[in-house]
This record gives sequence, structure tokens and C-alpha cells, in this order.
Amino acid sequence: MASIVQLDGNTLSPAEVYAVASENIEIKLSEDSWNRIVKSRKVVENILESGDVVYGINTGFGSLVDTNISNEHLQDLQLNLIRSHATGLGDPMSRPAVKAMMVARINSFAKGFSGVHPNVVQQLIDYVNHGVTPYIPRIGSLGASGDLAPLSHMALTLIGEGFVVGDDDEKIPTNDLLLDKGLIPVELSAKDGLSLINGTSQMLSYSILSLQILNNLLTICDVIYCTSLEAFQGNAKPADERVHAARPHPGQILISARIRQIMQDSEILAGHKDSSKVQDPYSFRCAPQVHGAVYEALTSMRETIQIELNSTTDNPLVFPETTDNQSTIISQGNFHGEILALCADRMSLALFELGSISERRMDQLLDSKKSGLPPFLANNSGLESGMMIVQYSAGSALAEMHGHAAPRTAFSTSTSAGQEDHVSMGATACWNLYQSCIRLSEVLACELVIACQGIEYTTLNPASFVKSLHKLVRTISPKLTKDRSISTELQSIAKILREGTWLSRIEAENERLVR
Repeated sequence: MASIVQLDGNTLSPAEVYAVASENIEIKLSEDSWNRIVKSRKVVENILESGDVVYGINTGFGSLVDTNISNEHLQDLQLNLIRSHATGLGDPMSRPAVKAMMVARINSFAKGFSGVHPNVVQQLIDYVNHGVTPYIPRIGSLGASGDLAPLSHMALTLIGEGFVVGDDDEKIPTNDLLLDKGLIPVELSAKDGLSLINGTSQMLSYSILSLQILNNLLTICDVIYCTSLEAFQGNAKPADERVHAARPHPGQILISARIRQIMQDSEILAGHKDSSKVQDPYSFRCAPQVHGAVYEALTSMRETIQIELNSTTDNPLVFPETTDNQSTIISQGNFHGEILALCADRMSLALFELGSISERRMDQLLDSKKSGLPPFLANNSGLESGMMIVQYSAGSALAEMHGHAAPRTAFSTSTSAGQEDHVSMGATACWNLYQSCIRLSEVLACELVIACQGIEYTTLNPASFVKSLHKLVRTISPKLTKDRSISTELQSIAKILREGTWLSRIEAENERLVR
């Protein structure tokens, strides 16, 4: 990743946003973007000079749209907008989430359709590059009208009000930090406040953080599945290429190819090719079909986020030049988060299914009647409980995922005296997805530890990919020789799975898994 990420409103990737949000990488705007921003701003200033009445520039907001505001009160209008809309509730957003939100907002401005003053854009860039993190309560967006409350808390800090996060993660007044950073508050003028808060940036932030986790989890989960398959001494024939050519869903084809790649040199598989078992349970036999469907949801999510990240989600939009060489300002609905909300809800449901099939494989491995392994993989069953309660913890995490699988989009409320009468609840849906990603990593960590313990009961070598993963697990969670608490081990493994470091090491030791 480059040390500086350039934003142009058209080509920014979720990976670049994540890099800026999580590492010390600076951003800059392309020269073309600055030119577009300046040109769009000129349209706003021309309207003010002409005395024309245009929503968002010299009118009230929401249901107060019919109230005209004189030029001498326009700055007060923007200040009042930001102050009155900063009504957030709940815990603060994390530093990476806030930073990702700011980068998304800047890239939306870079397209040049907002009419925002260049000074405001520069202030946001300076905040990102100087490590200024606004203190933003997470709750307050309905997923339409823009992420109003969260973005208002962000905007407050630009004018020196509100709070920011200090070096020790404490909540401190904004001006106290600006003095240390050598920054001064920016002045808001016509359209600026509305542009800052009227977008899907918080929704995008949690979507991008979720995508980063899933890019790691949904690849290594197939290695985890294969680890369970080895421990179960299962059959890999259901991954046969011909099977999936007969039902050619792209995700199913990809996952089956990945399974074949992982299992290609398994001694365990080769040693049981003549097993008397006619069929494995669905949780093993149908993994390509289930994992593949989840992968297709992820593919759709990637495409949606990429488009939304390089879109203008402001209102109204300023079009400096049209076919008749006249500028146009259009009040519309690009701030509405329905596309992200539905995408997040679909993904949350898909992740529950992935967690559910994972938990079923744990049950198969822990039941001696089904696996042929010692009950609960204990060395002294009865006296010891072994891995029995690991499944309980997985089931508890899965229960939370079941709650996350319920669609947040299937609810709306009418606000602003009916002017904003159908919202998406996209912010809730995207946050909900982020939580589901974390729970999934915990469920997969449980399956992985159980599967690694199951492999200890064979003298044959597992597939190289599985052997690499097993070795990494043992650096965190040693072989179970007697009962002990493994809570900390499970949490550490879940975190590593989310971060993707093990996936990189496995692929470095073997080969890159098919994507």
C-alpha cells in the first residue's frame, strides 16, 4: 500500500480506506478533484449573489424547506443545523470507524457535485492526516437523510466545538487538541453544514470494516472446514469438479475448487478413500453449496460498497455544467441508504448460515457415536469434559448471530413531520453486520480448536494447508492433555482470524488459495 492514498471520487477502494483508517497513511485529493470542487462551489456563490431560493442553500431543512433564509443569516443557519443535529447516543465509534467515515465523506466531495467550500474539505483532510479523531456517539442515524447525527458530531469538531478522542482515548474538548496540532476551526458558509452531514458515510464505514474482516474469514473458513473434515475422516468426493459443473453457481464452483486445492495432498483423506461410510452429514457434504452461497453474498457486497464509496450522497446536488451550459441544482435522494441496508441485512443472514453449519460440524466431531473419536475429545472422558463447553460458547455466539440475522431494514419510521417518511435503518443494519462478523470469528475459532484436537487422534498427515493452520493454532492453544480454561485462547484465535495474519502465513507456506 502506498504511503499516501490519492482520492479522486472515482477510483478509491475499500482496501485503501481501511489502510488509511488502521495505519499511518495520509490522503490527498487529485488536482482534478480540487478543480471540480471549486467549480461546484462557484455555482453556490452565484446563487447567493442572484437571490434565487434553492433548498439547502438559503432555505430551512426537512419540513422547514418553505422557510427562506436571508444572506446575513446563512452562517447561523449552517451552525444551527450542525448543533441541533448532534444528538447522538450510545458508545463512541472506534478510531478506525471514524477515520473511515471521514475518508468516505471526503471522497464523496471529490466528485465535485456537493458545492461545499474547499476550506471545509481541506479541514477534513487535515484531520485525517494529523490524527484528529472526532468523538462520535454511534447511534443516531436512520439510514436516510444522511447519517445525520453521527456526521453532525464530526462536523462540530471542524468548527472547534464538540469533542475529540485524546491520545489515551479520553474524551476532550476539540479546541484543546486543535491547539496542539496547530489547526484552527473552519468557518461554515452556505451549503457547507448540509453537505457535511447529508451522506451515507457512517454506513459505509461499518460496511468497509466488515468487508475487511470477511475478506479474511470467508477464505480461511474453508481451511477450517477442511481441518474438521480431516478430523472427522470425511469424504472429499462431494467437492468433485463434475458435481459443481452440473449446478454451476459461481460461488459453489469456487469453494469446491478451493476445497480440492486444500485437500490435494491429504494422507488422512487417502487413507480413508475406501471407507464404508456411504455419506457424510450435510454439514460436511454440503459445504460447497452453503459456503458458496455466502461467498456470492460477499461478492455482491464488494460491488455495492465499491460503487457507493465512489458516489456523491449529498443533497441537493450541484451540476456546474449541463448541455445548455447552465448550472443546475437538483434536490433528490442519493443520501438514502437502502442499497447498503439491504446489502448488510443479506450478508448478516448469510453469516448466520455459515456460523450455523460450523456449529453443526462441531457437534459431529464431539459426539463419539458420530465421529469415532473420544467423547468430547477428552483424554479421560467422564472425569474430564474436554471440548464439551466450547460448543456451548459457539452456540451462544450463534444465538447472537441469529438475532443479527433479523433484517434491520424491515422497519421504518416517519420523521421530520412526514417529509422524511420512509427511511432504511441502514446505519443499524451496517453496525449489525459488523457485530455479526465478530461473532462469526468466534464461532470459527471454536470449530478450529475442536478440529485441531480431533486431528491429534490420527497418525496420518493432514493436508499441507491444514498442517500449516494446525501448527499456528498450537502456538496459541496447545494440545489438550487435561482440562483447562481455553477462553483466552479462543478469543485470541478469533482476533487473529479477523485480522487475516494466519491466512497470509498459510498461503506463504503453501500457495495462494483460489479466489
